[in-house]
Amino acid sequence: MVMEDSDAPHHLLLLRAFMSQGVVHKQPLLFAAPMKEPRSFLGALPAPVASSKEDARQRAMAGGAAGDGRASDEGLRIAWQYRKYFGDERNSSAEHRDNKQEFSHDFDLRKPLERHLLNAQHIECLSTQDLDTLHDLQDRCSAFLSKHQRKEGGNLSAGRIAIQSLCAPECGYFGKDWDMVLFLRSLKAMVRSSNAVAIITFPHTVLSDSFCKRWQHLADTLLSIKAIPDEDKDLAKLLTGYQDMVGFLHVHKVAQTNSQVPTQVNIGS
Repeated sequence: MVMEDSDAPHHLLLLRAFMSQGVVHKQPLLFAAPMKEPRSFLGALPAPVASSKEDARQRAMAGGAAGDGRASDEGLRIAWQYRKYFGDERNSSAEHRDNKQEFSHDFDLRKPLERHLLNAQHIECLSTQDLDTLHDLQDRCSAFLSKHQRKEGGNLSAGRIAIQSLCAPECGYFGKDWDMVLFLRSLKAMVRSSNAVAIITFPHTVLSDSFCKRWQHLADTLLSIKAIPDEDKDLAKLLTGYQDMVGFLHVHKVAQTNSQVPTQVNIGS
């Protein structure tokens, strides 16, 4: 769960990166937001930055096209010398590493995802703006997670749930604090029993102090975003690369599931 900053929308950067990573890996995605057309938000998802391996391959292809046969022979001779000194085994292991799938990408916020990726059948969108209750959202999450139950053996299909501004005033169920707490507890239980992960952002300033604490206790991982003040001279002296920073990411709580840390019972009331 991510506590939003009321002064800046930097929480959307985390949300967009989380969703883009799932789309790039062709993982099923359920997105809910307090807007009329939540699918329009998909157009803001960033594209991954080309990996160093892809850059090297493109440079090699460009060099091969521009060079002559003598340059190609020189490259083959160098490759043969490398193989002679290090052996076939090391070469094969290096090739094996290069062929591994990348599970984490850097994203270019200036470049949107390719449109054909956004038109995939495994992306579901739901508006929370007109929902009077959370039953519809809970039913959609339940149906989505039922397709990604944990199974022993075989390839597992991982799902992602992204919910933007769960308790925003634009939501039809705004003000129903206990209903939202019950929804969070239910969603947490469903996610833990499935092969899926969920991220929820929420404007904590609209909640009372007591309910805000309940939300924080229900989170497996709790983060918050704080924008950096413009032209803060003290921070500029303290931080290297201050001009390239937009905010601070605060880690308040990390997940303890399947760890050696003693399990603590979450009390929602």
